[in-house]
Amino acid sequence: MIDLERVLNQVPDYPVFYTVEEMNERSFQLARKHPDVVEITEAGKSKEGRPIYCLKIGSGSQNALLYGTPHPNEPIGTMMLDALTEILATDKQLLEEMDYTWYIIKSCDVDGLTKNEGWLKGPFTITNYQHHFFRPAFDQQVEWSFPVDYKRYHFNRPTPETQCLMRLVDEIHPKFIYSLHNCGFGGVYWYISDGTQELFQRLHDVPAKYQIGLNLGEAEMPYCKNYFEAIYQMVGMKDNYDYMEQFMPDKLTETMMSGGACCIEYANRDGGDARIIVTEMPYYIDPRVFDMSVTDIPRAQAILESCDIALKDFRFWSPLFDRVASYMRPENQYYLAARERRSMENSLKAKQKWAQSLDQTERATVCQLFDNRYSTRFYANLNIVLVRRGCEEELARDDLSPEGRKILQEVRDQLYARECENLAALEEAVHYEAVPISKLVKVQMECGLIYAEYVHRLNEQ
Repeated sequence: MIDLERVLNQVPDYPVFYTVEEMNERSFQLARKHPDVVEITEAGKSKEGRPIYCLKIGSGSQNALLYGTPHPNEPIGTMMLDALTEILATDKQLLEEMDYTWYIIKSCDVDGLTKNEGWLKGPFTITNYQHHFFRPAFDQQVEWSFPVDYKRYHFNRPTPETQCLMRLVDEIHPKFIYSLHNCGFGGVYWYISDGTQELFQRLHDVPAKYQIGLNLGEAEMPYCKNYFEAIYQMVGMKDNYDYMEQFMPDKLTETMMSGGACCIEYANRDGGDARIIVTEMPYYIDPRVFDMSVTDIPRAQAILESCDIALKDFRFWSPLFDRVASYMRPENQYYLAARERRSMENSLKAKQKWAQSLDQTERATVCQLFDNRYSTRFYANLNIVLVRRGCEEELARDDLSPEGRKILQEVRDQLYARECENLAALEEAVHYEAVPISKLVKVQMECGLIYAEYVHRLNEQ
């Protein structure tokens, strides 16, 4: 068993997040400094033509694939990978003990991370984060555009970034995959292929070392299956299809789907034995996130209230989106993201039906109530941000007609006013603090190394 404390003590105290340019420069410096251990190659190019670099470190008996920003608003993993690559390149003991050949892409969605650069240097407030937020449409996301054929649904339009990962998976057949995600609010939780009770307990113990609680409120998706408290079986596109099929039987399920499979579904599409872990963690924490006290409010009622909150904002921005859609270029990534979120009404209706099927006597805990009332407001507002930023993208054009400019400006101003109103309410209602980046990095690194050890031992048997 590796000495985790020795390894974690080497993590720098990161005050801010790196930009794509800064991150790439650090990768090349590392390869120049340790040419005997580190190899850097271009894995491919992004939608907008930016290079995507892969670092190969070591020559162990099993292959590991780690990638950051499968969602570009989630850069904690890029910082973890920055730290890990430095440690692997200089810590020969760790490299030998782990016995992996490491294939590491610090950021696989470099275009999207660039669109988030407005908040990467702080201040780390909810308001600053949301004003500069970007996340692509589902079928444009690296993690969710792998080819898939399931029941009546077929998808085969992987993004250029996803194709980079596909080539790597097909070339190296990784045994261990670490997809680096994080959330905005809440506590720590995991998605994982499998494990033992001992493994789950070890993961459980990690966040507490850094004064970060577990996410004990509502699961991210209603169909998540628990292995352990805050530890879920890895989910995929097929789980979502089955859920929508069950709770929206009056609609053709394939017409409500978008995007494709995730990386582990692709890696194991022909019966492979790759294993994956996702360690989700928040930028911001509020004490209520960890409060398991029972309230007098039925949980089903709280979930339905959450749906109403999301629908209220949806019904505000949806007609405004319709008003400007004809002035948006098809390559406008903010437009594509907002257009795809127009289908969220189906998911909300499915969630309402699911909530109505719950035990109506079950009472919500404080953390569940927080998720339904405040986390929902946090994420619902991001849809407004995407439409507003889509308008701004078009307003930067020189060839826009006077009429188009006038309409886009009017809608942009309406959206921004609502965006600020929602954020002011959140800032007042949520008593949050931003978690130091180095703490988040250490949680992700320790959890990843624990699971990597577990996977290696299984494959040696």
